[in-house]
Amino acid sequence: MIRILLPVLLAALWGWLMWRMALGKMKRELDGNSTLIDDPELEAVIRRLGRQVGLEHLQAHIYRTETVNGLAAPDGRIFITSGLFDRYRRGEFTARELGSVVAHELGHVARGHARRRMIDWTGQNAARMALGMVLSRFIPFVGYHVAHFLTTALTTKLSRRDEFQADEYASALMLKAGFGTGPQITMFEKLAKLSPGPSGVAWLASHPATEERIAAIRARAVGWAETVEKAD
Repeated sequence: MIRILLPVLLAALWGWLMWRMALGKMKRELDGNSTLIDDPELEAVIRRLGRQVGLEHLQAHIYRTETVNGLAAPDGRIFITSGLFDRYRRGEFTARELGSVVAHELGHVARGHARRRMIDWTGQNAARMALGMVLSRFIPFVGYHVAHFLTTALTTKLSRRDEFQADEYASALMLKAGFGTGPQITMFEKLAKLSPGPSGVAWLASHPATEERIAAIRARAVGWAETVEKAD
């Protein structure tokens, strides 16, 4: 029994240490490579979203990287990348479309995804190591490969669920702010046309299919409208 439990305990300790180190590293990276958004039109959209959730002075940051992305940090801060912001400045996206990205990232914060993802990342590595050590005792040579497959499949499923939940939160917030779900849908449509890669759309990487997300947004909007009509 001790031989089986010891790898699990060691992996858990290692995972906790990695989580603490990852949090510190992420905070230093974000602090040193980001600035507050300085764009009156976009700031007005962000503040309007914030007021709907009781945040009178909501701010978002620009993280300097050419990748098109949005990020919710474990400490609750919201970031969009300079790659996305520069495209907005060139007129490729509207302020409300970027607002839908901010609303989506707020959804990750509200649902606890941002912090849990950091735990998932370190926990996945710890679980993979512990499970691999245990399975290797029974199925030598392939135990670690089986452990990798199982932990990756689990986190992928959780990631897809998180994205749909954040989309739902963003839809509700955009509707509440009076923007509607239109900017959210057109944002997805525009992002889907951009090429993935180092300077492409990281926001869509390892996410549910864009068509599925747009269909879900439209279905929710129709359902909510029908509910309001019945209430009236």
